[in-house]
Amino acid sequence: MAAPDSSKLALLQLKCPRCHEGPLFTHSAWHLSKFSDMPESCPVCGQTYEPEPGFYYGAMYISFGFAVATFAVCGVLLYYLAGDPSLWVYVTTVAAVTLLTAPLVYRYSRALMLYLFGGVHYDPRRQPGRAGTPLPTRG
Repeated sequence: MAAPDSSKLALLQLKCPRCHEGPLFTHSAWHLSKFSDMPESCPVCGQTYEPEPGFYYGAMYISFGFAVATFAVCGVLLYYLAGDPSLWVYVTTVAAVTLLTAPLVYRYSRALMLYLFGGVHYDPRRQPGRAGTPLPTRG
């Protein structure tokens, strides 16, 4: 499969921000004991996935944003589609949706953190077969 040229598409596919080929995670999101495992670097271009120690602590804020969106969307949908049910229905629905989407929220929070604040940009010269090939320097 060819590398997506769009950084947005590569982000949705959870691919390396530099080469858009290497996976950000080693296992499926639904492998519940290992859904958070990330390689230290991209197997294709060698880009490190943790620019500095503690880098992903900021992903908690992105995850909080996803949680607020989950609460809001579930609340509005229940209000209009279920005719304003009792409080326990809201709580149960939001809890269930939050638990079911937790692996995806975790992954996309980390990916967004890396794409937005990692200081890494797409480099089409970093394609498969070129791993380890030095890039030309600016003179």
